[in-house]
Amino acid sequence: MDITIRNEELTVRIAAKGAELQSIRSKDGTEYLWQGDPAYWTSHAPNIFPYVARLTEGKYWLNGRTYGFGNHGLVRYEELAVEEQTDSRVVLRLDSNEGTKEKYPFDFTYRMIYSLKKNVLEMETIVENRGEERMYFAVGGHPGFNVPMTADTSFEDYRIEFPKEAHPYRIVLADSGAVTPAQERYEMENNCIPLHHDLFDHDAIVLVNAAREATICSDLTGRRVTVSYPDFRYVGFWHKPCTDAPYVCIEPWTSLPSREGIIEDLSLQGDLIALDGGKEWKTVWSVRID
Repeated sequence: MDITIRNEELTVRIAAKGAELQSIRSKDGTEYLWQGDPAYWTSHAPNIFPYVARLTEGKYWLNGRTYGFGNHGLVRYEELAVEEQTDSRVVLRLDSNEGTKEKYPFDFTYRMIYSLKKNVLEMETIVENRGEERMYFAVGGHPGFNVPMTADTSFEDYRIEFPKEAHPYRIVLADSGAVTPAQERYEMENNCIPLHHDLFDHDAIVLVNAAREATICSDLTGRRVTVSYPDFRYVGFWHKPCTDAPYVCIEPWTSLPSREGIIEDLSLQGDLIALDGGKEWKTVWSVRID
């Protein structure tokens, strides 16, 4: 089932499965969200919870037991219920169940709230720990955006632009996608990353200490997509490696994937969010279409 919200500027479609965005269209009919061409990548914008990217061997430790789930956690594979809906806002909810507890043994409620405010799509993630035990998790986004945005421009005409000077470091990933101990200073050109397809031949570019906002834009068109993620420490940029894929993902992450060769203990992985029983955690990030 898909849900549609709209206002005078944007029309947005969301799937109940994974609360995943399916479409972001402006009032002139332009589609900005990647449409899942199976030749490259079948998803559109997975929501990440309770773990970012890959677990080593697909497993983790907790309280002396091993558990596991797929890439980017478990929400993306679950059907969420519509809890509230208006013309321009929808609240989607997932409660833990027997199936989720086999993979992630916590009582939780996960909500994804989409709200339209003029030309901005706000996305609020709320995680509630309904148990008594401290709960460990990460959240993130994985939206892909069409690049080029117009028929008369090419991928290489675009750049990722940051609003102010920053001095980010790149997290060096192993061939498996796991995190290595290495970090490298990531040099930009006038606070920009010029786009070219071989940029992603070694998988995602994952940065720390970057600005908390990134814009895909080109001097040849006035169209801009800006993702703002004020509460997220890391940001990744990706398209399918070694291809000419016509999209770019901007991925805000609260934590990193597992370290290379280590099956992580969630209670000891220092960058995870630790939420005490009965407490709630929330964050808001957004996509602005200009």
